[in-house]
Amino acid sequence: MEEGGEEFGPWLARQLSLANKSQTELAEELGLTRAAVSAWITKRSVPRPTVMGEIAKALGTDLSTVHTRTTDTQAGLPVTWYHRPGYEDGGRDGGNAAAFAFDADVQVLARETCQNSLDERLVDNGRPVRVRYTLHELTGEALDAFRAAVLWDELQPHYAAVSESAADQKVGRVVDDGVRDMFEKGRLILLRIDDYNASGLIGDDYDDGKFAAVVRRQLESLKSGRSAGGSYGLGKATLWATSALGMVLINSTLSVPHEGRTERRVIGRLELPWRSVGGTAYAGPAWLGRPDPESHNAEVVRSWWADEKTVERLHLTRESDEPGTSFLIVGAHDVASLAPEGDVSTAEPEENGSEDDGTRDITVMHRRLVEALGRDFWAAMTGGGSKLPLLETSVRTMRNGRIVVEEEKVDPADKQPSRTRALRAFYEGTTVDRLTQAGQVALRTVPLRLPLGGGRRGTLGAHQGVLLVTEAEDKDGPRSEVHYLRGNRMTIKKSTVHGLPLGVTAFQAVLLVGHAAGAAVPFADEAEEFLRAAEPPEHDRWGQTEELTLRWSHSAHHRISWLTTEVNSAVKELVVRPRSAGSQQNVKLRKKLTVQNKRQVPKRASGPAVPELDGLEAAIGDGGEWRIDAEVKLPRVDELPAMSPVVLLDVRSGSRPRLGWAELVAVEGCEVEDGVLRFTPGARRAVFRGSTDVSSHPVRTELTRLVLELRAGTGE
Repeated sequence: MEEGGEEFGPWLARQLSLANKSQTELAEELGLTRAAVSAWITKRSVPRPTVMGEIAKALGTDLSTVHTRTTDTQAGLPVTWYHRPGYEDGGRDGGNAAAFAFDADVQVLARETCQNSLDERLVDNGRPVRVRYTLHELTGEALDAFRAAVLWDELQPHYAAVSESAADQKVGRVVDDGVRDMFEKGRLILLRIDDYNASGLIGDDYDDGKFAAVVRRQLESLKSGRSAGGSYGLGKATLWATSALGMVLINSTLSVPHEGRTERRVIGRLELPWRSVGGTAYAGPAWLGRPDPESHNAEVVRSWWADEKTVERLHLTRESDEPGTSFLIVGAHDVASLAPEGDVSTAEPEENGSEDDGTRDITVMHRRLVEALGRDFWAAMTGGGSKLPLLETSVRTMRNGRIVVEEEKVDPADKQPSRTRALRAFYEGTTVDRLTQAGQVALRTVPLRLPLGGGRRGTLGAHQGVLLVTEAEDKDGPRSEVHYLRGNRMTIKKSTVHGLPLGVTAFQAVLLVGHAAGAAVPFADEAEEFLRAAEPPEHDRWGQTEELTLRWSHSAHHRISWLTTEVNSAVKELVVRPRSAGSQQNVKLRKKLTVQNKRQVPKRASGPAVPELDGLEAAIGDGGEWRIDAEVKLPRVDELPAMSPVVLLDVRSGSRPRLGWAELVAVEGCEVEDGVLRFTPGARRAVFRGSTDVSSHPVRTELTRLVLELRAGTGE
C-alpha cells in the first residue's frame, strides 16, 4: 500500500465526521464488524489493500485519495459561509474596530504585511523570506467564475442588508461602493500577498496558535523574538481594511504539519457590520469553510484541506510547496490610486480598441507598492560580506490571467543607493572614520542609554548604536535624513538633521540599533525590547506609548529624544567642516540662550582658575524640554574644582526660576555624579549634554529665554 500524507486512522475518523457517518454505518457497508473499523481509527491496524476500494466507494471518493490521504474527500458537509449570530444582549458592531486603525492604502498594506512576513521567516536555513504581491483585475467570464467560486449567491443578501441598514456608517458606505463598483463597472481587483520560507498559519483552528490569532481573533499577537516588528496584533487588519468587500481568502502551506498535512489549508473571512437578513440578526464576521461536525448543529466552519482545482478557482494557487501563506484581498482598493471621475486619459487601450478604465488603477497601485517596499524595507533586502538579506520582494500585475506589468523585483540598490552602499560597507568592514572621498561610508557609535524598568530612576546601561553616513545620490529621496532601524531592519523612524550650515555636501545616514547593530553588542536584547515598546501600531516612529509608560516610566521616551540628539551631533561632526576659532554660532539660538562666562560675571580680584562655559547649542525637544549641548574651557591647572551646571529662566525682574534636569550626561573630558561635573585631569575642554525636566517649567518653553550657569560645588 502506498504511504500517504496522513496516518490512516486519524484521516478516516475525519472523513467519517465530514460525511456525517458513524463507524457502525461504515462497518455495515463494508460487511465488517464495528470492532474492525474501530481498530483502524485507533491505529491498532490498517485495512487490507482489497478493502481500500470498498472504503473509497463508501466515502464517495476514488482509490487514490484513500491511498495518498493528502486531501479530504469531497463527500459529506459542503464548503459554505458561516455568519456569526447576533449578540443575545442586542449589542451591535459597526465593523471591525481594528481595521479603523489603518487607511485603505496599499503602501500601508505593504508595510504591515511585509513586516509580518519578516517576523514569520524561517531562520534555520538562513534564506530570506520571499514576498510577492500580485494585482489581478477580473472582468467578464473570469469575474463570473470567481463569484461562483466564493458562493456569491449566498453572500448577496448580506451585502444587500448592509447597504440598506448601514449606509450611514463608514464600513457600510465602503462595502456598498465596492459592490456597486463590481457590478456597474464589471470588474473586481484581487490583490494577493504570497510569502515563502515562512512559518505558515500553524496551529489548531480554535486553540492558541498562529492560525487562530490571524483568522479567529482580534488584537492578539503571537510574535516570537525581541526583533519582531508587530506587537499589537493590528497589522493583519490592514488586509480587511484594503478590501472594499471586507473579504480575504487564505491558503497556507504549513512548516509544521497539522492533522498530518501541510499543503492547501484554506479558509476565508468576511468582515461586515451588524445586519439583519430574513429576520435573523448577524453580529458581523463570517467564515468560508467546511462545517465542523463537532460544533452545535454543525454550523461553525473550520479550515479545510482543499484540492488543487479548488484553490485554482479561488485564485489561491501557490507556486511551490515551500511553507508560507497566501492572502487574497477581494475587491482591493487604494484611495491614492483612484482616478478622478471620468479620467481615463492614461488608460491603455484593449486589444479590441476599447479603452480600459481599470488599467490606470492597477498600474498606479503597482507603482505605489514598489515605492513602499523600496522605501521601508531596503535594509532588510540588503546583504553584504557574510550577512545575507532577510527579505526579497516583487510586484506583478495581471488582467484576466494576462500580464499587464511584468513581475518587478524590488532592488534596494536602485531605490536607496546611498543607504544600501552604507549598509553594505558596514557588513563588509570597509567603513572609514571620516569622509574624505566620494563614495566613502563613515561610521560612528552613538549611545542609547536604557532606563531601569518599573519606574526606577537610573540607567541600566548604554547600548552602542551604529551610525553610518555617506554622500547622497539623486535617487535617495529627501536628503540630509537619517533612517533608524532595529532587528527586523524595517525603517521605523526618519528624521532630518537641521541646523546645517550652507555648503554642506548632501548626505544620507542610517542608524542601526538593537540586533541591527549586532546581536553581540551589549544590551542589544534590552534595546530591542525598549524600542519595540516605544513603537505605536503604525511602527513609524519611536516615542511615548502607554506600554513604555507602564513598563518603564512616563519620562522614558526622553532617552529616545537624547538618542536623536546624539545622532544629529555625530552627523554634524562628520559632515560639517570645523569652524574657525572666531566664528559665531547659531545667531537665532543665541538670542534665546545666555552663557554666563567671564565677560558677563564680574571679575574676581584674585583666586584660583576655574572652568568656564565656552560654547552652547540647544533645541526644544518634542516633549517641550530644553535639550542642551555645552562646551567648557578648562584652565591649565593640576586640580580642577567640581562644577554644577544650572539652568535658569531669564526674567526682566526678580530672581530667575531654576529648572530641574531630567537627564545630565558627560560626553567628553568629564564625568557626571549626582548632577555635578568632575573634570578629567589634563583635559583642555569638556562637553556635557542635558535635558530639562518639563514638570519644572513654570511657563511654556517656547515663551522663555534660558540662562546656563556653571557654579562651583553642588551649585546651591
